[in-house]
Amino acid sequence: MLSALQQGIARYFTAEQLRRIRASSLFIAGCGGLGSNAAHILVRCGFQRLTLLDCDFVEESNLNRQFFFPDQVGKLKTEALAENLLRLEPELYLTTLTQRLKGPEVADLTRENDILIEAFDDPQCKAAFVSGAAATGKPTVCVSGIAGYGHTNAIMTKRIGKHIYLVGDRKNSTDMLPPLAPRVMVAAAKEADLVLQLVLEGESMDA
Repeated sequence: MLSALQQGIARYFTAEQLRRIRASSLFIAGCGGLGSNAAHILVRCGFQRLTLLDCDFVEESNLNRQFFFPDQVGKLKTEALAENLLRLEPELYLTTLTQRLKGPEVADLTRENDILIEAFDDPQCKAAFVSGAAATGKPTVCVSGIAGYGHTNAIMTKRIGKHIYLVGDRKNSTDMLPPLAPRVMVAAAKEADLVLQLVLEGESMDA
């Protein structure tokens, strides 16, 4: 029997589209403002196979923009996010990795995944993941420039390499401005939307 979410989603996609979505395996590197929000949007689109990587714990300062709740403060982000996603869709295939990422590990960690999503706050982690992801040749969606408020039309999606896609304004980083819900969630939604497009249409964006 289909879950409530699956029954609802079936109204909006063809059987072939749903087959592609459900067969796709996603790797989400970072479960904060970008990763947690992108994850639940992707689950709402029908994706069922996700690997979640993060080593941090939920803090009070995360609640302004991340897909967590006050009673989850102190929990590992991977565990808390898994709880929330499973509440939305019980029939998920989740893998949680609670570790700090090192660039050379990316190929091994993502061996079973089809599309990679970079969702780190730390610039060094971002650079390490994207460098390692580029070597895999798999479609990789990353982010740069989402902090502050206003000017959301500046958050663009561009293809910057053969298989690398960038969401953001490339300017407003979190070391300059605070990470606030509206722009963070816009970027997370654009990451999720691009993943959906890649699965349903392939890599058709201009480089």
